[in-house]
Amino acid sequence: MKRLTGFWAFTLLLVLLPIVFPDNYYVTVVGGTALMNAILAVGLNLLMGYAGQISLGHAAFFGIGAYASAILTTRYGWNPWPAMSAGLALTGVLAFLVARPILRLKGHYLAMATLGLGIIVHIILVQTEGLTGGPDGLSDIPGLAIFGWAVDSDLRWYIVMAVTLLLVLWLALNIIASRSGRALRALHGSEIAAEMMGIDTTATKTGVFVIAALSASLAGSLFAHQQSFISPDSFSFFFSIELVTMVVLGGMASTFGAIFGAVVLTFLPELLVVFEDYEVMIFGAILMLMMIFLPQGLFVSGQQLLRRLLARRATGTAKEGSHGAA
Repeated sequence: MKRLTGFWAFTLLLVLLPIVFPDNYYVTVVGGTALMNAILAVGLNLLMGYAGQISLGHAAFFGIGAYASAILTTRYGWNPWPAMSAGLALTGVLAFLVARPILRLKGHYLAMATLGLGIIVHIILVQTEGLTGGPDGLSDIPGLAIFGWAVDSDLRWYIVMAVTLLLVLWLALNIIASRSGRALRALHGSEIAAEMMGIDTTATKTGVFVIAALSASLAGSLFAHQQSFISPDSFSFFFSIELVTMVVLGGMASTFGAIFGAVVLTFLPELLVVFEDYEVMIFGAILMLMMIFLPQGLFVSGQQLLRRLLARRATGTAKEGSHGAA
């Protein structure tokens, strides 16, 4: 019930924003991008925050989804929806194949392996010019239409991104509350202890890795059709680091915290545009400071602070009432 309350409150917020602030650049344009990043962060948070498996190459799956949709629609004339489905299938198969060998590793070795996966995919996107367009990318990617309803404006793309995020959020919250979610938390606590409890840790890690990859692929396909142009630069190592920063900033093992982190780091470059040349340094500093001073993240730490303040207020009110009665 508690998780559903948060879900419906968040749904109401997404509905009210474009109504209260119509034709607002930060709501429709930047907000649409923030929602797309939130889709990526929610999936990555399942892998990192709940399962405890680091990934520095998540942008690879984002790029596979985007290029699958772009290539199939521009070069082979596919309808965008079957192209998106093909991208999801390709991503799912690839994630399943690489999950078992990669997820046998732990700590720094796992981080380096996922980093290598991301670099390999990025190199392929750059070098296969005949298929991907190479460094120049692909343009003239067709937009989306839903039962004749053309997604041809910033507000309509905001609606599509919001609905997609809500679906991914609903799925994530249900996974977390299920037996699989308990298995993920046990795995995060101690893989050996989880195995002694009868949990198939290999299958659990593979499953969450595939789910995170599929959510990234879906976001990539939407990104391609929204932008009508993609290039390898959008799926680089830096973007993977940015995604990790979103999860850490909001608070690992907090689904709404991942969304909060994605929104903050999407709007931050817009507000600090004069520091554009130092964007990498800024994200690195944020990641370092969060890990040192607020390892639980801004969203989770804020929740804990609010609870303590409310508890103190309730205690103070109770004491005043007892003194008055005396």
